[in-house]
Amino acid sequence: MGKIITIAHQKGGVGKSTLALNFAACFKDQLTVALVDIDLQGSLSDLKEEHPELTIISEDHFEKIRSLDYDLIIVDTPPYLTNRLADLFLISDYILIPTKAGFFDVMAIRSTLQLVNEAKKQDPSLKAGIVMNMIKHRSGITKEVKNLLKSFSIPMLKTIIHDRVSFARSPITGGVLQSEDEKAKEEISSLAEEIINAL
Repeated sequence: MGKIITIAHQKGGVGKSTLALNFAACFKDQLTVALVDIDLQGSLSDLKEEHPELTIISEDHFEKIRSLDYDLIIVDTPPYLTNRLADLFLISDYILIPTKAGFFDVMAIRSTLQLVNEAKKQDPSLKAGIVMNMIKHRSGITKEVKNLLKSFSIPMLKTIIHDRVSFARSPITGGVLQSEDEKAKEEISSLAEEIINAL
């Protein structure tokens, strides 16, 4: 069975689907990768035709997700808290929690973190991390939010993903690795490396 990385945050608009897509693009040439969309909005599922090089699956039966024959399975979750997340976390190897640098975004993380911590009690090998995503350059609030995130039980990753046009355009361009934005490439590659090292 491959490694399962779940991207979760109960608040919408924090860039879960964009991260999932770009993360998959990082590994598609080295590993067999499946992007699993359990979001009823179907953000990733709608991109199947635009991204024939990626395997995008709509599936919400967790036993079927667990039995998928891929080296890496990346799960994109819905933008709301559902009781089913607890079950999904229990089949995951790593949970990535993206957040913007807003206090409401950070406060909304708490319910997701509680579910992660409950899952970790049942599976101590489960890994998780918080990544600051869609961060504005020279944002004065970022330092304050960083300090708040560091007070949580789940570690904050070193990589910061900035608010870049190349990320916003990536669903139609095949991912930032296909762009000429070297800083975006460095950021997504650094994030991928951090997560793989944690696994």
